[in-house]
Amino acid sequence: MPLDHTKLFALVDSAIEDVVAPNAAAVDKDGAFPEEAIGALAAAGVLGLTVPEEFGGGGGGLDAAAEVVRRIAVACGSTAMIVGMHYSATAMLVEARYETVLREIGAGRHLTTLAFSESGSRSHFWAPLSTARSEGDQVVLDARKSWVTSAHHADGYVWSSRPLAAEGPMTLWYVPRKTPGITVTGAFDGLGLRGNDSCPIVAEGVTIPPTAILGADGAGLDAALGVVLPWFLVVNASASLGLIQAVTAATTAHLVSTHLKHVGQTLAQQLPARARLARMQIEADRNRTLIADAVAAVGAGRAEAPLLVLEAKASADQGSASAADLAMTACGGAAFRREVAVERRFRDSRAAQVMAPTTDALWDFVGRALCGLPLLDPGPDAATGDEAAE
Repeated sequence: MPLDHTKLFALVDSAIEDVVAPNAAAVDKDGAFPEEAIGALAAAGVLGLTVPEEFGGGGGGLDAAAEVVRRIAVACGSTAMIVGMHYSATAMLVEARYETVLREIGAGRHLTTLAFSESGSRSHFWAPLSTARSEGDQVVLDARKSWVTSAHHADGYVWSSRPLAAEGPMTLWYVPRKTPGITVTGAFDGLGLRGNDSCPIVAEGVTIPPTAILGADGAGLDAALGVVLPWFLVVNASASLGLIQAVTAATTAHLVSTHLKHVGQTLAQQLPARARLARMQIEADRNRTLIADAVAAVGAGRAEAPLLVLEAKASADQGSASAADLAMTACGGAAFRREVAVERRFRDSRAAQVMAPTTDALWDFVGRALCGLPLLDPGPDAATGDEAAE
């Protein structure tokens, strides 16, 4: 049966209104993983949305996933990031037809995420340093992952390593979180997206079966770039779009409800504030259009699809930070108070630009594509982006 988007979105909106939005401020204040929100969204069919119907999921595509993440992000950036990373990892599990886990995800009982970024290569996820070796009839993994969203709470990770034996830079695996030898170190206490539980993971002698491989040995980079990256870029851009829309709505509400009694006018009647609000709305509309075109291009297999998905995240990264800056200025001192709901979005907006691939890296990728150069330079000077990002 085809996915009923209208029914799905109604369920999602109900979960957002009843659970996600009311808990968002506390999630941010306490740096707490939004367990109740994820549970409500799972019950609404969000976790299983992109799993094929044959595995018990909703059979939804990138368009539905992007819209769900956008709606969640309007209420809570942390929850949106968790769901977006889940969709990015699920895309690889679908590509590999990893049936056992897909059935659990389809039933709404399994949260997954990506474990790509590493301490040694930082935001350059395409250059894993972690190792995989054969030992008897098992595979042994050793790694130091730098940032893994939902690290303490995901049921499993889509995991990158160097290949077992084949040529190539990367192999991908599915690794259950409770596998012996996995240690999540510390807790996330960051500037923004404070509930996303993004923490380092150490793997020491982690043993998994050879059947945990996702695709062919050594072919992980192609899968990461061709399967995972388009989903990651689009859902992250959608989360940034939701943030822009949220901060624009909060700013509008503040401007129309706040009075300058000495002149008998609202802040909305002041030209500088209105001009900033207009720029925020333009940012929202511009990024909404670009994301929609990128999603349509992916769905239709258009030649420019890879370029558009790169552009979408780069543009939305910048757009969310710009809109949040404008909101802080338009709302003045009131924006520094938590109850205006601008300050939280301002902090959340700082994350996207340094989330691998960073905005600097995306600009480089777009420039390379326009010049007919390979996306990644295998040479020693290949590093791009902010080295402090991861």
